[in-house]
Amino acid sequence: MSERPRLTVLSGPSGVGKSTVVAHMRQQHPEVWLSVSVTTRRPRPGEQNGVHYYFVDHDEFDKLVANGELLESATFAGNRYGTPRSAVQERLDRGEPVLLEIELEGARQVRESMPDAQLVFLAPPSWEELVRRLTGRGTEPQEVIDERLAAARVELAAEPEFDTTLVNTSVEQVASELLALLGVV
Repeated sequence: MSERPRLTVLSGPSGVGKSTVVAHMRQQHPEVWLSVSVTTRRPRPGEQNGVHYYFVDHDEFDKLVANGELLESATFAGNRYGTPRSAVQERLDRGEPVLLEIELEGARQVRESMPDAQLVFLAPPSWEELVRRLTGRGTEPQEVIDERLAAARVELAAEPEFDTTLVNTSVEQVASELLALLGVV
């Protein structure tokens, strides 16, 4: 590979299938490094520190922000999340493809701090399909679903800010297109 890989950011509305696409892609190509975020939320059953997230308290998170150690950070559902800058930079310096799967605000912050990053927007095949995915879980009260749908409208409107849009009609197809953008295949 002659050109140095650049940071690739995958974002899109809640319920579009970002995690599913990334999980499928990494099954096929585990060499693609997915950044592990720092969070102030409590670990869920089965989650391991340093594997799923780096779990920190609010004071530690404040220090990371103050020291410029996070590439981006955001608050979601009362918890704070961020991407450690040094781990991303180390992988890029070694010539490894790096993928971040983050929300819209984080993607905007990455664009500011690393203008050469490649921003990829994962879009649903249609608004109706996104509504079906968000309501089909059946695990959340209607007011939470309504909040997610309102947020999704805002997130969908940000699509023009991205370099590339992939439409999630098939997990396999989108994973393949994402790998090509990462320069892996």
